[in-house]
Amino acid sequence: MARIRPFRGVRYDAAKVADLSSVVSQPHDRVRHGLQDKYYDLSPYNMARLIKGKTHPDDDALSNPVTRAHDSYQTWLEEGVLKRDDAPCLYVHRQTFTMPDGSTRSRQGLIAALELTEFDKGVVLPHERTLRKSMEGQFSLLQATDVNFGCVFVLYPGGDLSDLLAPATAAPPTAEVRELFENEVLQQLWVVDDPDVISAVVEEMAPRRGLVIADGHHRYETALHYRDEMRSRYPDAPAEAAFNYRLASLVGMDDPGLVILPTHRLVRCGDYSCGIGLLERAAEYFEVAPVASPAALQAALAEVSAVPAPAFGFHDGRTALLALRDENVMARIAPDHTPTWRSLNVSVLHELFIERVVGLGKEEVAADGHIEFLRDAQMGFDSVASGDADFVAVMNPTRIEQVRDCSAAGERMPQKSTDFYPKVISGLVMLPIGPGEQV
Repeated sequence: MARIRPFRGVRYDAAKVADLSSVVSQPHDRVRHGLQDKYYDLSPYNMARLIKGKTHPDDDALSNPVTRAHDSYQTWLEEGVLKRDDAPCLYVHRQTFTMPDGSTRSRQGLIAALELTEFDKGVVLPHERTLRKSMEGQFSLLQATDVNFGCVFVLYPGGDLSDLLAPATAAPPTAEVRELFENEVLQQLWVVDDPDVISAVVEEMAPRRGLVIADGHHRYETALHYRDEMRSRYPDAPAEAAFNYRLASLVGMDDPGLVILPTHRLVRCGDYSCGIGLLERAAEYFEVAPVASPAALQAALAEVSAVPAPAFGFHDGRTALLALRDENVMARIAPDHTPTWRSLNVSVLHELFIERVVGLGKEEVAADGHIEFLRDAQMGFDSVASGDADFVAVMNPTRIEQVRDCSAAGERMPQKSTDFYPKVISGLVMLPIGPGEQV
């Protein structure tokens, strides 16, 4: 069962922080490409200072980004910049945004403490692979602070909870912000403190299984690791101990505001001479169709987005659309995977093109430096033009039904197969999970 609990959240006090937009941030893995400096400049209390603190040349075991995060968090509490709610609450997070076609969409999430369960229990399921190295920093931050500063983004099956939450969302929002990186997204938060509403929502969620992690796999797996360590240290702690839970934003799987953007791959081959004859070698597996320009490539990808045969774009100075010749080849090289997994654009890209055509094996792909994941394809085109990278693979987005089907079958997509838009920002509400904390 999907057990959720209300909790006494920690939030920025609007009386102390005049502009809440100045203190929220993207999740830690999105704080890159100069965004960290911009967040630091916004406010001395910006969330990036906790979740993605700067390193210093003289850092050591006693003074480093995670120890500074601990100290800053405690100081902000003492100063009253952060304030804890008096009673356990649930929180509604609504994001309203404009699509490229000019239409407006809205996605509503319920922020709650979600009980941690192993994936083999079938209550919460992953949809992407994770890299252990990516979890090390998050685990150190948890150990130092004992706080969930941001949410894991989780999709739940069945009907949504909007009707049950309507009494709360009928009132004006408690907070309304626009975050710096996705500034076009209106972020609204409601505090749900009515015991009857809370009880009804908790009861409605209880029988559900097959919840899917949309974003935050590393955060969830890190939370499992932290929970196990805390259980070993505090074996007599009750089931309601907060470390048995993870701060999560729960969104209905059929929410009309669910949007997935493509994640492009910028590839630096390093010692591999992958650029020589690359398109010629690709012809063994793909129909290679030259495209006039990077701009034309985007249009070509849009045309094939609904075609069953997997396809992706390629640019190394030359530009081409690559479409899989024979889908049976994926069945031969990946017989242990489901047809849905084998038909993913990202699976074909990694298994056939990157591994067999380029020659970068799974270990090289997992290592730092070879592949950079991009939301903006133009950044990839620019990097290739400057000589900073060998090529960029330009992708169509993964479809939500593919996410659902792979997760239900126990499949994990290649890393960064999805980019759910917009991101669930950090800083709206925090969950303390240290010793003695209960939900």
